[in-house]
Amino acid sequence: MTITDEGLKRIEAAGLKPEQLPRHVAVIMDGNGRWAERRGLPRIVGHRRGIESVRAVVEEGCRLGLDQLTLYCLSVENWKRPPRELAFLMKLLRHFLIVERRELSDRNVRVVMIGSREGVPREVEQEYERTARLTRANDGMTLCLAVNYGGRAEIARAARQLAEDALAGRIEPAAIDEDAVAERLYTAGMCDPDLMIRTAGEMRISNFLLWQLSYAELWVTPKLWPDFRGDDLLEACRAYAQRQRKFGGLPAAAHSQTRAAAPGLASTTG
Repeated sequence: MTITDEGLKRIEAAGLKPEQLPRHVAVIMDGNGRWAERRGLPRIVGHRRGIESVRAVVEEGCRLGLDQLTLYCLSVENWKRPPRELAFLMKLLRHFLIVERRELSDRNVRVVMIGSREGVPREVEQEYERTARLTRANDGMTLCLAVNYGGRAEIARAARQLAEDALAGRIEPAAIDEDAVAERLYTAGMCDPDLMIRTAGEMRISNFLLWQLSYAELWVTPKLWPDFRGDDLLEACRAYAQRQRKFGGLPAAAHSQTRAAAPGLASTTG
């Protein structure tokens, strides 16, 4: 992690230590439409306001020294929305890639995009490719944009590639393990999220990073995405720091107590 001086002060003020922070935070940005509707405004106004939250969270992530921030921008299911809204979302994404490009580069952020390119307008792809080229050598936080992404489709794609590789003799079926699957996901080479944040109070993961979220800590806030800011990200990190991550095992203290209580265990383990 590369934590800024301001970030260190914020971490300490929150009663935390840098090593307690998550390395990778994933976010389901929910509630743009509801934010606008509650104010009697068109849904697209909520999406536009949501960009301010993206900017604020990216800035906070850089201050806190996160390794990666993954944002769920557009799911494969979102194509069911009205064409006008989808066109605006694509226009907004393109605008973000253009307007924020220099700022992201100056902050040493590396931008990547995961998901299927099918259906994504060529002009959006072009602006992403320009941003990716400009930020490729940056070694600060990675900003991963999940666009036209679906967890089930991603796993099915990996399975299809494995089947093709097996038929071509490039891999033996017996050699197919979790690593072989992970290497064929969009997120190959990335660490799995430690923390997944969802706004707007929804208690589901909505086909987001199904493989990668296996052991992530989940944090849900009733706050709608357009109202989410850096302080909220820090609050989620504080909640994460209070969790006990066991990955299916026992906490160290409980493990020691179990060993001490087990008859004959010490004599058999040496």
